[in-house]
Amino acid sequence: MQKASKIILGIDPGTLVMGYGIIAVTGNDMKLISMGVIKLNAKDDAYKRLEKIHQKVSDLISIHHPSDFAIEAPFFGKNVQSMLKLGRAQGVAIAAAMQYKIPITEYAPKKVKQSVTGNGNASKEQVFSMLKQLFKLKEIPTYLDASDALAVAVCHHFQNRTVLSTGATKSKDWKDFLTKNPERLKK
Repeated sequence: MQKASKIILGIDPGTLVMGYGIIAVTGNDMKLISMGVIKLNAKDDAYKRLEKIHQKVSDLISIHHPSDFAIEAPFFGKNVQSMLKLGRAQGVAIAAAMQYKIPITEYAPKKVKQSVTGNGNASKEQVFSMLKQLFKLKEIPTYLDASDALAVAVCHHFQNRTVLSTGATKSKDWKDFLTKNPERLKK
């Protein structure tokens, strides 16, 4: 079996539930290593939760040794306080990756959905449905934050993959991807 050329850790940041997804990439093939959530206690003080996020992300990095770290950017909402809290959670997760000198890439939520489903306005369920096909998943995760994080890792792979048969050309968009990967079309 060929060794994975990359291990990508994808993070869907959250202040109470943070999703993670880890994939191994060999050539253009992806294999799910792990996905799940880090559940945080709402009763804990905010800094205690941030400390737990840092520790859990560091643990994931120590166990799986990712070569790439991809994280979803907070979306701009109306509640400034929520955005600040989410930004702190994201920052702490990024700090854990920085501590291990892992390259970090941030993706907007619409970019992740577009990359995985072809629709930047796809629902969480539509994203999971596509991931279910890509990885032949059997069960729906309790928290879709886990599949959202997996989508971030997949998005990172799709954005950075090289098409081996044509040299170092990157996949430009969804139409280009489908043209080069007709087996990915749902029949």
